[in-house]
Amino acid sequence: MSNRLFSMIKSFAIPILAIVMLLVIAGFALSGCQNGKSIQDRYPLESVAKDGKQESYVYRAANQTVPQVAKELMNEQEPKQASKEDENQMFLVYSDKIYNLQKDKEKPSDTLIEISNKEFVRQNYQPSFLQGYLLASILDDIFDSRKSYHGDYRGYTDRQNHKPVITQRPPTKEEKKTPPPITKQGKGSIIKRSDKVEQKPSVGDTGSITEKGTQTVPPSTENKGKIIKSPGGSSESDVQPKSSIKSPPKNTSPPKTKVGGSGKVTKRR
Repeated sequence: MSNRLFSMIKSFAIPILAIVMLLVIAGFALSGCQNGKSIQDRYPLESVAKDGKQESYVYRAANQTVPQVAKELMNEQEPKQASKEDENQMFLVYSDKIYNLQKDKEKPSDTLIEISNKEFVRQNYQPSFLQGYLLASILDDIFDSRKSYHGDYRGYTDRQNHKPVITQRPPTKEEKKTPPPITKQGKGSIIKRSDKVEQKPSVGDTGSITEKGTQTVPPSTENKGKIIKSPGGSSESDVQPKSSIKSPPKNTSPPKTKVGGSGKVTKRR
């Protein structure tokens, strides 16, 4: 009886355990997909400000508070500095960009994520305003000990009272489809592939490269040919290289003399 009961429990336990494991694996997969998405994939692009080296993009996190968005972003990538937790505004500083998280005044349930490169921050913010959020060493790195500052910007939600130096505009359709990421300035270059392939000689190569069809072959100074007529006065001619025309060797043996006669010495013909 006990063996039969154990078999029944075992038959039910194995499928249940398998289902639980599948649910756990699915949960990890969903979590990994969420964390793997970039901010451009998760949040819609709201505004763009771009002029020369200055770049700034604003995204909307619907139904999320400023601390919630900040925590999510910090879990994905640890910043160089994060300002203290605040319900209205927080800053996250990375090596090549600064995040300004603000509660939307027009829709308080949403958080606006403004991602700007250092040049935008340098040209639009006042260090005196950022001193309440960022360390002095961070500010020195951003502003590079500048004495004059052009803007009094404080973030996208305060753009009416504290306007940025450059114009902010709605994103284009193409920018909404493929939002432009914040990139480092002066890093790398884009090389377009050309239809023409230019070949360069390797180091130590003494030859030269010419285009096909334009290379001139200099006349060779060796193995010059000679045109000779065939016996019998035939109009046909053969071209033979110089090395193939052999003349009879000169006779260098001593001359023979005849015994008797006039005693003349004659050369052998």
